[in-house]
Amino acid sequence: MRGRPLHADPTVMPPPGRPPKLSSRQAEDTAAGTAASAGVLGAVPQVTVDYKVARHIASQVAKQREQLLKTAPDMDGASEEQRCLDWITEAVAVWSDAAAMSPQQDEALRRAVYDLLYRAGRLQPYLDDERVEDIIIQGPGEVWLDYGDGERRMVGPIADSEEELLELLRELARGSGHQERTISTANPTLALSLLDGSRLQAITGLGPMTYAVIRRHRVSHADLDDLVQLGTIDPILREFLGACVRAEKNIMIAGKQKAGKTTLLRAMLKEFDPETRFATIQTEDELFCHAGGYHKQVVSLIGRESNGEKDLTGRGAGEVTLLDLMHPALRISLERIVVGEVRGPEVVAMMQALTNGAGGNLCTIHARRPDIIFDRIAELYALAQGNLSEQLAYRQTANGLDFIVYVDMTDETRIGGRRHRYVSHVLELTGIGESGRPATNEVFSPGVEFGELRAVPRMNPGCIDDLRRVGFDSSLLQQPYGAWPAPLPLKVGGVQ
Repeated sequence: MRGRPLHADPTVMPPPGRPPKLSSRQAEDTAAGTAASAGVLGAVPQVTVDYKVARHIASQVAKQREQLLKTAPDMDGASEEQRCLDWITEAVAVWSDAAAMSPQQDEALRRAVYDLLYRAGRLQPYLDDERVEDIIIQGPGEVWLDYGDGERRMVGPIADSEEELLELLRELARGSGHQERTISTANPTLALSLLDGSRLQAITGLGPMTYAVIRRHRVSHADLDDLVQLGTIDPILREFLGACVRAEKNIMIAGKQKAGKTTLLRAMLKEFDPETRFATIQTEDELFCHAGGYHKQVVSLIGRESNGEKDLTGRGAGEVTLLDLMHPALRISLERIVVGEVRGPEVVAMMQALTNGAGGNLCTIHARRPDIIFDRIAELYALAQGNLSEQLAYRQTANGLDFIVYVDMTDETRIGGRRHRYVSHVLELTGIGESGRPATNEVFSPGVEFGELRAVPRMNPGCIDDLRRVGFDSSLLQQPYGAWPAPLPLKVGGVQ
């Protein structure tokens, strides 16, 4: 990692003069962080690395790089990195000769040094492992990997001290382009997106150690067809959701934590025409639309945290909220607006997007069950500045939303099963109902009467003609079992 302080170990031999150049394949493997011991990209290395040695070599190469940039300040990044790769290889070779290391140990050490200088240090192998869903950090010495299939296991430390762990988190913030975000006793929380799209949340100074979780997006480029293959939706619901997007309906995706809301949102965004001009408004970038290569006209707007000081109004200096971003976004000729995860007062920004006149806007929100979504929206309205009323929340929801798609998860990993993620409900909003709450139709809901927790068709929505105009075959909604070949295979509560 650039600029990371590393402590030299005097027992490590210094490298001699300039080494031979790495082969292109070696350079590619090192730059990509290939796990040499397992021979599989992203696999957790099985070869033990002496990080005292790795830190010394990294410190040595960092000093050589510093001198290089002083003598050649105009050198491009690729040339500088190649020179450092040469030095890493040479230093590892010297150590290997002295310690009689195997080729696998050589490669693991070389990778570790590269990760310390250019990537996320000891954390990097776990970021590279595509099977990992969550990286759970309980201080510098206790790290757990949570896999997508529900397995969880403890792995080696990622730092030798609390201060080294905090410096790692600060480097992750700087390397991800969030110069204004840091973590310390004065700023005890840190939330950001890493360069690979993973979401990091960290807390320090409020307990006995620093805690952090990195939530990885294992399915970051899926479209609706991919979600059919994963069992999240069936082909009928795939056609329905695609038609709703093409018909410019306002859609909220709701669900439990880790159920797959953001994955579904990304997939639905690929139903936009590639030339559609739209904005994504988020606290951290988790949609990657501007960098995915599919969409051509994306305005990606990210909120900014305060620098810790207060202005005359008591607001954090330098802070830019999602609501702040909404006002200019409405003036730059957008066809659609997508608001990322709503957790607090930004619900007002979301509702402004849904009611601003243009259709086809999307957003996500946390909710434990489909029947509490409207209360959840009202709770977030109460958190907004000015204590906006429950009735206003209900009215704006009914006026702004066309559909709510609920994503659920059934986790049977504790009884030898697996995690199942799926859409369970699609609700159509039809106006204001009893007690001033939004009225809904259940267009899709679980087929519990035949052991199916996933969504199956129940009725035509009131806007069925709008969907027909964009190519939807409404006869698909007459299939009561949907297109599922069999009910969801559950160990408890399903059809065995």
